[in-house]
Amino acid sequence: MPGRGPAPKDANKRARRNKDAVELRVLEIQPTSQPKLPTLYFDEPSKDEDGNVTVVKKRFTWPTTTRTWWEMLSRHPLAAEFTEMDWAYLAETAMIHAQFWKGDFKLASELRLREAKYGFTPEDRARLRMQFALATTAEVESAERVDRATSSRDRMRGITRKDSA
Repeated sequence: MPGRGPAPKDANKRARRNKDAVELRVLEIQPTSQPKLPTLYFDEPSKDEDGNVTVVKKRFTWPTTTRTWWEMLSRHPLAAEFTEMDWAYLAETAMIHAQFWKGDFKLASELRLREAKYGFTPEDRARLRMQFALATTAEVESAERVDRATSSRDRMRGITRKDSA
């Protein structure tokens, strides 16, 4: 008896073939280095002592948290592959980040969605099927250590028993 159950269907008769509907396109990218946060100005209305309204241009001040966030992006695992379009999108995201940290909390959901596209949290990275090589290396080293062990004493080296008093 060669196997269990009925013989598999002919591949041509299957309802699902799990193939991509559209073939994958591989594009050459032109990575660029991270730009500085842009200098922005905004118009602020002000009244003089006569009650006349004038518009004054003021320079936007980036919050410290946003400047730190922008600097952390340079260490993002994919930063070396970011294109000009990625950095432009992330600069817009920085503005949302700044407004959020200045108290505009209704922007929290948009900020979360934008950060998710770049795998900012472990859940986002899992959804994007991203895995850090460091974790893989640690697993391989652990498996090699177990394989090198010739006895149970070798496998348990470093583990001590603490007797209860």
